Amino acid sequence: MVRQAQVAGDFAAILRRGDPDRGAILLMVSSRGSHIACLERVLGASGDYGWQRTGPADSASSTEIREFLAKRARFDEDSWAVELDIADAERFIAETISAG
Repeated sequence: MVRQAQVAGDFAAILRRGDPDRGAILLMVSSRGSHIACLERVLGASGDYGWQRTGPADSASSTEIREFLAKRARFDEDSWAVELDIADAERFIAETISAG
């Protein structure tokens, strides 16, 4: 995802590196510096992974986002956090959630 965003001319950065084989994956999605959503990759009842919205609501402050990430890191030391600042954030979110 990081490479895809960068190839498209958008910004992407790994905020927190977790364990390479386990741990939650959180995507902090923004557009032009304004927080849009946080997505988390979760294991569903069927055994398949999918994405769901979690965390701070849209337009959350940077303080709220930092506090959320710190809390999640305390809960899951293996977790990853990736920031994506992309032009068409809502489309990305819809496509990511529907693709699983």
